Amino acid sequence: MGQYPEKFAPEKRVFGNIHAGDRIFIGTACGEPQYLVQALIRYVESNPKAFFDAEILHIWSLGVAPYTQEKFKYNFRHNSFFIGDNMREPVNKGLADYTPIFLSQVPRLLRRKSIPIDVALIQTSLPDNHGFVSLGVSVDIVKTAAENARLVIAQINTHMPRVHGDTFINVKDIDFIVPYDELLLEFESSMPGEIAERIGKHVARIVEDGDTIQVGYGSIPNAILSNLSSKKDLGVHTELFTEGIAELMKNGVVTNSKKTIDRDKTVASFCMGKKQTYDFIHDNPCIEFRSIDYTNNPAIISQIRNIVAINSALEIDLTGQATAESIGRTFYSGIGGQADFMRGAALAPGGKTILVLQSTAQDETVSRIVPFLKEGAGVTLTRGDIHYVVTEYGIAYIHGKNIRERAMSLISIAHPRFQPWLVEEARKLSLVYKDQAYIAGKGGEYPEDLETYRTTKAGLKIFLRPVKISDEPLLKDFFYSLSESTIYKRFISARKNMPHEKLQEFFVVIDYTKQMVILAVLEHQGREVIAAVGQFRGNEGSHTAEVALMVQDDYQNQGIGTELLTHLTYIAKKQGLLGFSAEVLKENRMMLHLFEKMGFNIQRETLPEVYTLKLMFREV
Repeated sequence: MGQYPEKFAPEKRVFGNIHAGDRIFIGTACGEPQYLVQALIRYVESNPKAFFDAEILHIWSLGVAPYTQEKFKYNFRHNSFFIGDNMREPVNKGLADYTPIFLSQVPRLLRRKSIPIDVALIQTSLPDNHGFVSLGVSVDIVKTAAENARLVIAQINTHMPRVHGDTFINVKDIDFIVPYDELLLEFESSMPGEIAERIGKHVARIVEDGDTIQVGYGSIPNAILSNLSSKKDLGVHTELFTEGIAELMKNGVVTNSKKTIDRDKTVASFCMGKKQTYDFIHDNPCIEFRSIDYTNNPAIISQIRNIVAINSALEIDLTGQATAESIGRTFYSGIGGQADFMRGAALAPGGKTILVLQSTAQDETVSRIVPFLKEGAGVTLTRGDIHYVVTEYGIAYIHGKNIRERAMSLISIAHPRFQPWLVEEARKLSLVYKDQAYIAGKGGEYPEDLETYRTTKAGLKIFLRPVKISDEPLLKDFFYSLSESTIYKRFISARKNMPHEKLQEFFVVIDYTKQMVILAVLEHQGREVIAAVGQFRGNEGSHTAEVALMVQDDYQNQGIGTELLTHLTYIAKKQGLLGFSAEVLKENRMMLHLFEKMGFNIQRETLPEVYTLKLMFREV
């Protein structure tokens, strides 16, 4: 440091190099040089005519942003590439500007001088023995801004960690150095609540061992990361490094050993966390921070096999359009990096995109799943960008689905209070069948607690779950995959078709408090396939229900029927039923044997071709 005495100067002389109309870049989020910003404001207060109409540029401010105050309106105009909490009101009142852009494209704008940078206010670590300082928690566009600015002013802070990767700047390339130690800004995200935890558990079902993940910030991403603690050999390639990622690394969940690029390295662009997070990334060779045009570049992301991009939204409509940047005409956040990651992941081999959102807003008075986005909303993600949508009510897979199928899938994970309204609106808009039925109230609420995983005697892993209002396409495929013999044994008649009207009446749209349809589901080439269907419907005047099962021909004699009937029996007992009734063809020895081995008290009435059975539950 002693070899560059000219870089140390009084603040008046340092800031005296700023001219009217200059563009001043300020470091991002937790890397914001707080002291430099306050010093700049003090300089302007002492010299109100020093310069006018300077433009303040940054991605995201967590600081106090005093330059947006009314008294500085002739000195500064703020322009942000992303809207944080403290910028939302000024932007929407027209007191500050917002530039919508994919974050991966910002460095190119700076290099091409499409947005020229005159002054860069940055914060760095102490210099090392070779004269290099690290940008520490914030590389993103900071390094590009510093490399392309006419004047670079650096606050050197002993609290700034030295981070590996593309974070280093030589002291000789800094014009003025202002040493000042202060704690870095910290980002305290809210603790996950029950809803966030439920969303996190659903997402954990999609993420597989060895996947590389990208996750944003907030209570829902925190819950997602905490629910990945049982995974193995995850990788990380993300925009934002958080405390949750640090914990997964400490616990050996994130090893990066399966990544196809940057193997063994967690790659990010900036960090928002607390002191222990900053301590963890300091001089950690397992972590590299890179410029945002690398981390967020869809062409780079698409090279990462099995990358899972997980991002949140403010609102999604029934056709699959989502906004993460505005609520109607109100600018709320920004395009940010999620479109970069979602499109890159969609192109990657084995890549998946997951959009997460709470089903409601404003104390459950507003649905975040809507018929169409509000007027003025920015479409951050198009109908082709999203694979999975997750709310606290489940998972909807909409990739490759037609409008009717995706509308029904999204309705099925909306808050139950809004499902009838969404069906009605979808019918009016011809997004679904004009006669699409639904069950309002408690009877129509999906009983997620009845989902379970089982392994059959043949070692087949199946997922047993209640039918959803969106399952009609799956059930149609299931029915038409059955042999004539299987259909005849189930319905005791020959059936050639199963139209929409019959499917929704008998199998799909059910009152869960009075009847039950359970699907035995397998995953085949990334999609759900129904292997078997079991159902019961209450008998009038008795505490029993009629039960029936169908197993797809390719999966018969593998124990699926046993697991399915066992689960149906458990549910029936839970609902207070005393037993089942059934009609079984005499030639259907497989079904008769299944009932016999279940241990029911069986009463049998013989008719010419069928047995009428009463299957009473035994007392335990």
